[in-house]
Amino acid sequence: MAPQKSKTKFSFTKPAVYKIRVLGDISKNWSDKMGGMQINIERSSNLEPVSALVGQINDQSALSGILNTLYEYHLTILSVKMLEETQ
Repeated sequence: MAPQKSKTKFSFTKPAVYKIRVLGDISKNWSDKMGGMQINIERSSNLEPVSALVGQINDQSALSGILNTLYEYHLTILSVKMLEETQ
């Protein structure tokens, strides 16, 4: 099955602001490992800690690198959301 083309105007090669939510408590000291993203701790509905990483990522390759780092640390990725495209 061929992937469907998106109707949005977002580009894979332009910077954008993303919010990545991860199960667990990530130290704010990890900001450098996560491409300089701001790290805030939230609570899920069952009161488990959820780390929210928010910040500008240069392109999809950099996003992939951050997601791979989270995977290598065996963290559960709950969501990845593009908040806005930037220039």
